[in-house]
Amino acid sequence: MKNITDTIKYIGCDDADIRLFESQYAVPDGMCYNSYLILDEKVAIMDTSDRRTMEQWKQNLSEALAGRQPDYLIVHHLEPDHASGIGEVLAMYPSIKVVCSARAQAMIPQFFPDSDLSDRVIAVKEGDTLSLGNHILTFVMAPMVHWPEVMVSYDSADKVLFSADGFGKFGVMEADADDWACEARRYYFNICGKYGQPVSNLLKKAAALDIQQILPLHGPILSGEKMAEALRLYSIWSSYGVEAEGVFIAHASIHGCTKVAAEKLADILRAKGCKKVSVADVCRDDIHECVEDAFKYGKVVLAASTYDGGLFTPMYNLLHLLQAKTWQKREVALMENGSWTPMAGKCMKQMLEEMKDITVKGEVVTLRGVMKDSDILALEALADAIMA
Repeated sequence: MKNITDTIKYIGCDDADIRLFESQYAVPDGMCYNSYLILDEKVAIMDTSDRRTMEQWKQNLSEALAGRQPDYLIVHHLEPDHASGIGEVLAMYPSIKVVCSARAQAMIPQFFPDSDLSDRVIAVKEGDTLSLGNHILTFVMAPMVHWPEVMVSYDSADKVLFSADGFGKFGVMEADADDWACEARRYYFNICGKYGQPVSNLLKKAAALDIQQILPLHGPILSGEKMAEALRLYSIWSSYGVEAEGVFIAHASIHGCTKVAAEKLADILRAKGCKKVSVADVCRDDIHECVEDAFKYGKVVLAASTYDGGLFTPMYNLLHLLQAKTWQKREVALMENGSWTPMAGKCMKQMLEEMKDITVKGEVVTLRGVMKDSDILALEALADAIMA
């Protein structure tokens, strides 16, 4: 437990032992579930925690309350990693009111069917306020960032934005605190990447507020230069802009032949003056980091083997994820390999055609087995096309 301001306390929890967040995202540095308490004439709990850390969260809450009774539980987001404690809070504090969006009110029984919500929910809408005394919370609706019931709240007393999942990152509270962008980027594109327009809408609303600190539901509290940089990056990410100049090469190779050619292409690009070339093995590297890099760079090369008359599964999985996250506004070059009937290039093109504003650059380079001297000229031409 620590103080955010004189009257806002952090009561969240670290989960250093979890290894898969949402049962799919690798989190080697664990995860934090942020929750806050505002102590004023009225007392407000700002979200709860995940069931994995519920006992620790209740202890943190009790210590921070120091005998006081909470008046409100503010629910910004109903996802279980933030809201697992709603039922217990309702049971512990019979007079407490739950403040949430109307959509959240309708959804709460889906997660807490046995909780009696009669006369205990205050459903708020865009611009509604709640006075705690000195602190006045203004509620801002943020549907589809990244669930439909999401809202954020602004505290005008301390100029704090409680941003729900916005501006979150993977890792425990203090993990890589000086390098916020790396795990925040992977978090954003894999969890919120599909919802660029809703995030952009929220950023426009936030721009009208005098915000000194951002308090997300995951990751460190942001202020000063770190907050300014986070806002800059979110503006790029939500508009599907290019964050960094360079080329990302993703290869999916069955026996290593396609990998050798992809690495040769990386060498050619560097020799031609490309300052940054990032290479990933889609078969072995974290696929969600591949999604992150595909969004980070404006130029991407996809190199894959043919398999069962179609596309090698790891590359198919990557393109499927990119399609689900509405990957767009990118230039792509393709390389395929096939011993008798190369089909990977055709399959990749078909998947890319279903995405928005994807430009295929150059001719598809077709390998047959191992890379040969005659293939290097084709790789040179592909490098020229992707750098043009």
